[in-house]
Amino acid sequence: MENILMTIGGKAIAMMGAALAGALACVGSAKGTGITGEAGAGLVSEDPSKSGKVMILQVIPGTQGLYGFVIFFLAFLKISAVDTISLMQGGQIFFACLPIALGGWLSAVAQGKVAAASINILAKKPDDWSKGMIMCIVVEFYAILCLLASFLMLNAITL
Repeated sequence: MENILMTIGGKAIAMMGAALAGALACVGSAKGTGITGEAGAGLVSEDPSKSGKVMILQVIPGTQGLYGFVIFFLAFLKISAVDTISLMQGGQIFFACLPIALGGWLSAVAQGKVAAASINILAKKPDDWSKGMIMCIVVEFYAILCLLASFLMLNAITL
């Protein structure tokens, strides 16, 4: 096992963390916006005048993908700035990317479900649709905490 790790190197482990941050957060956003889009399509087919509000609700679960890409980009810049990275440093970068990778993925799916439920509010009580937005923001808060955790950990790593 040690030979495999020495061959792969710290840089590859760090790149896996960066890739997971970008990929899992984007997968979650794709799933979350898809869930919301399915709910929104039904409403828009019945009442096209609500398409703007539906689109706003659908975009909200997409922010986690953006957060994941920001961490991917920051990790990639850190990794590409040096020629070699030790296994320890590669592991540090890998684990620093995990909060937004996992938190972004799971919160985007959860937020998609909340946004889809908010479309039901928009359908039944159009004047109260902002209450659904507030519910989405509660989930967003945890995605932001994951972004912040990954950002702070990445910035604490010296190469």
